[in-house]
Amino acid sequence: MAFGLSPKYVQEISLDNLSPEHFLIIAIETAKKLDWNIGFTSENGFIAYTKMSMSSFSQEVKIKIQDKTALLKSECTGSQMVDWGKNKENISKFISSFNENKNASSPEELNQKFEELKPNFVSKEDDILNQAPPTTKEKISGFISIFKPTQGYFITPILINLNIAIFILMAIRGVNIFLPDNESLISWGANFRPVTLDGEWWRLITNCFLHIGIFHLLMNMYALLYIGLLLEPHLGKTRFITAYLLTGLAASVTSLWWHDLTISAGASGAIFGLYGVFLAMLTTNLIEKSARNALLTSIAIFVGYNLLNGLKGGIDNAAHLGGLISGIVIGYSFIPSLKKNEDLKLKYTLVATLSIIIIFSSTLVYKNITSYDFGKYDARMKEFVAYESIALEMFKMPKNTTDEKLLNEIKTRSLYFWKENIKLINEVEKLNLPSLIHDKNKRLLQYCDLRVKACDLYCKAIEENTDNYGTQIEDINKQIETIIKELKGGK
Repeated sequence: MAFGLSPKYVQEISLDNLSPEHFLIIAIETAKKLDWNIGFTSENGFIAYTKMSMSSFSQEVKIKIQDKTALLKSECTGSQMVDWGKNKENISKFISSFNENKNASSPEELNQKFEELKPNFVSKEDDILNQAPPTTKEKISGFISIFKPTQGYFITPILINLNIAIFILMAIRGVNIFLPDNESLISWGANFRPVTLDGEWWRLITNCFLHIGIFHLLMNMYALLYIGLLLEPHLGKTRFITAYLLTGLAASVTSLWWHDLTISAGASGAIFGLYGVFLAMLTTNLIEKSARNALLTSIAIFVGYNLLNGLKGGIDNAAHLGGLISGIVIGYSFIPSLKKNEDLKLKYTLVATLSIIIIFSSTLVYKNITSYDFGKYDARMKEFVAYESIALEMFKMPKNTTDEKLLNEIKTRSLYFWKENIKLINEVEKLNLPSLIHDKNKRLLQYCDLRVKACDLYCKAIEENTDNYGTQIEDINKQIETIIKELKGGK
């Protein structure tokens, strides 16, 4: 069983008495027999892709002929970290089937098949099997290399390091590393409509670098690492960072537009944007066909699963969708410059144009999102809390307080301030607020009404010097406790 960023299994075998040409023909026929899709063929070998199954994503199998040996490598194309022995199984099946096919054709037949296949070989210059520089994935040879910028993998580690550094800084400043509270997230720059719309537009970007706990961070950084390794070598530094920031902005604006009172934080919107860019590229001929099919399937499943998982509570699917859709648009917009990669003017013109369009569109949406009266609401709720505190002072009076003093406290202060709070909530209901707040206000009115009823019963009990109202008071107190629990649970 292989474990790693992109699990793989490599084995070298001898050609025995076969010529490289004969070995190649038998190997290709073996791959076809195993129902692998052959996507690239040269005189040095070929690249094939296994079929996707319910138990695993597709794997990429490279057969490279070198001198008197052949290097066989099977590598996962999906985002999994464990292959559960699938890569080793692919190589074992290939060797077993190859040995069965070895003597199926005569040397003359193999020569003829080689000559028929020869016109389909790529040129030596385009033979990726013969190119010395390793792929970006192969450059990640150890844990430390994940964080080191290098050619083709430059912006991704910088983004990973920045996200981790901010998380560490938050932890040093006392923020809970498993479940940060809302106040901490907002103070560090999370996206929250009441404050973001109150002139703090910069939260649309800063929230993309915050995470709601260490597990949230680890999941997002793994997803960023995987898509960065696939995408950054194709896009280059400028297009990659542009895609990350613009899709992150679009994701944040979508979240702001969709949610009234949700605190949003995390790089997942921007990461979904990068997946969107790659999905767009996978529908073009920029990537070799068989590789395209294998990657398209695995990435589509990854995106689909995460979107479905986002339907449950606590996940900002609006940001995911906003990032994904904007990423697809950006991906298709990049295609002309990717086809003419040497045309720097076209490249930078497209980057500038996309930046202007998305920033302008985001500004337009930002300006037109409903701005609720949260400032006025917060000010009135502070009054409510102050009045409530005074009204509850009746329960803090000494046990030896006379009935006369207690009765006076209830009538002149408790009842008065509970009724003032009822007036206050009725006034607050006239403000422009989201439905969730209006629902909360209704419960607060019920809470205050119950408090008034309880106070009236306390007064009667004192004035009549009786315990006959005890059961009614107890029932009311139970209703009050239920409402308090509901209100706390809704915060």
